[in-house]
Amino acid sequence: MGERETFCTRHFLVILFIILAIVCSLAGAQKCKPSGKIRGKKPPKNQCNTHNDSECCVQGKLYDTYNCSPPLRKGRTKAVLTLNSFENGGDGGGASECDGKFHSDKSKVVALSTGWLKNNGKRCNKSIVIHANGRSVKAKVVDECDSTKGCDSEHDFQPPCANNIVDASPAVWKALGVPKKDWGLMDVFWADA
Repeated sequence: MGERETFCTRHFLVILFIILAIVCSLAGAQKCKPSGKIRGKKPPKNQCNTHNDSECCVQGKLYDTYNCSPPLRKGRTKAVLTLNSFENGGDGGGASECDGKFHSDKSKVVALSTGWLKNNGKRCNKSIVIHANGRSVKAKVVDECDSTKGCDSEHDFQPPCANNIVDASPAVWKALGVPKKDWGLMDVFWADA
């Protein structure tokens, strides 16, 4: 092998290594990793709202927090649909973050995990389309399913949300044709409307 061929081979390998490093770093940047942890505290008596099978924080348990959500996919993004009441006294806690109001369980409204709601701050009061159970439903984004905080009075002493949640009112579950006995957790896809 001549000097010129060795020189070209080395340069080719260096360029290949650089391209591989860039691809690996971009792939890593697409993942949403926990940003921290919260240690659970025992809720004061009668302070954790367990309506709709909501969990209460467990004393000493560590809960992951997230500042991000999984990247949005073109067309449809995979998520977990959960059940939430946005009514006054419901398990959603206080008034909705986007408009400062409570919403009837008969309204098709949702809360999104922090990373999805905060994405450019443009999802509040906009609609998304949820696809599941062979159906699609349009719902208005009115709140945040907080992935950064929890286990406090502001969050009804419930753990932080996971980073891939679409927290939906009973009206959304009903519109998707899911039998009431199966309401609670379901894999779905969603997209901006």
